[in-house]
Amino acid sequence: MFKEFKEFIARGNIMELAIGVVIGGAFQKIVTSLVEDIMMPFVSMFTGKVDFSDMVIQIGSSTIKYGNFITAIINFLIIAFSIFLVVRYLNKLNKIKEIGEDLANKIDPEGKLKRSSDNEAEEPETKICPYCLTEIKYKATRCPNCTSELEK
Repeated sequence: MFKEFKEFIARGNIMELAIGVVIGGAFQKIVTSLVEDIMMPFVSMFTGKVDFSDMVIQIGSSTIKYGNFITAIINFLIIAFSIFLVVRYLNKLNKIKEIGEDLANKIDPEGKLKRSSDNEAEEPETKICPYCLTEIKYKATRCPNCTSELEK
């Protein structure tokens, strides 16, 4: 049983998840500090309140702490936006890597671009008449507009 548990813990996905949770917890503390210590004082200047967490509504013997709720929403939005930026950056890096790999596959050992055999066999559907400059079928031998004979 201990051996199975050790194999379970040693799997890559579990370790990555654990690392992500630890880093996420640390990141959440940074964002909470950013919101509470830096952003909320600026927001409180506009609302006229000194401390956002003091914003409460008293209903009977219970209190509704809507200031803490607003702070939590701002925390969430900052974390979500930060994650969006990181994922967007990683997607750009992956796209650049894919473009580089595609380009590397198209270069021969001499450093020249290879001609794709697919592109050579494929012929276009239309062409431009050199006399009247209208678009015509690629296999046409005479232009239907100006009736000029076309070269093959």
